[in-house]
Amino acid sequence: MLKIIDNLKNLYRYRVLIQSLVLRELKARYRGTILGFVWSFFNPLLLMIVYTIVFGFIIKPRDPSFGSSPWHYALYLFCGVLPWTWFSSSSLESANVLMIHGNLIKKILFPAEVLPIVVVTSNFVHFIFGLPILLFFVLIFGKPFTLYLFFLPLVIFVQYVFTLGFGLLISSLTVHFRDIKDILANLLTFWFFATPIVYPMTFETIAKSKALKVFLNLNPMTHIMQGYQYSVFYGRLLPWKKLSVTFVVALILFFIGYYVFDRLRDSFPEEV
Repeated sequence: MLKIIDNLKNLYRYRVLIQSLVLRELKARYRGTILGFVWSFFNPLLLMIVYTIVFGFIIKPRDPSFGSSPWHYALYLFCGVLPWTWFSSSSLESANVLMIHGNLIKKILFPAEVLPIVVVTSNFVHFIFGLPILLFFVLIFGKPFTLYLFFLPLVIFVQYVFTLGFGLLISSLTVHFRDIKDILANLLTFWFFATPIVYPMTFETIAKSKALKVFLNLNPMTHIMQGYQYSVFYGRLLPWKKLSVTFVVALILFFIGYYVFDRLRDSFPEEV
């Protein structure tokens, strides 16, 4: 444990390297495009418009938690899809990042843990670019901002720690077990539907099933998504007790992920 803490302290020395790699990753993503970084705003805007058309005009779901306007479901959905995209993209990219950058890992002085951090942070930046689109549509669709919106950075921080821990674990294990990256794609699909993103926890089927409710509550992403939904969509106090437990789980996952990463780091140059 002390060794892990010392290694984490040493990461502070590489903050300039992390910043440079994140900027390089962001520039590379839109290199050769006309709009460049504008796509970071334009992509979530188009996504929100699609959700509004499909779920506002075509499907028109009805649930008391969405209020009287059919537009509100699109907003509710976007509250979950936007942060989930950050998590899923970071997870999938982390699974390949060590193999893609094998030439860097083979350099003795290069800290390999920087690579998953760069993946999670660059996707975090894209999430931040999309957040104003979400908040803009909150106003457009007549959902008032409340003081509970100030809890949003707390929810984001919990997700960052959880995503980074998962990314460190996945990236290190995939080097030795290449099947993980294929399993992960299917796991994330199941995980998405096992998280209250397209449906609320107040949904009638969930309310009537104690087993289903317990299953969903055991999912850490459930409480992270509810944190976004409560602070942005509902404008209510988020379930802080459950989110606190989720934060503890995120810290445990982070230390487990870093511990496994640190134990396997010596084998990375040979395997990539």
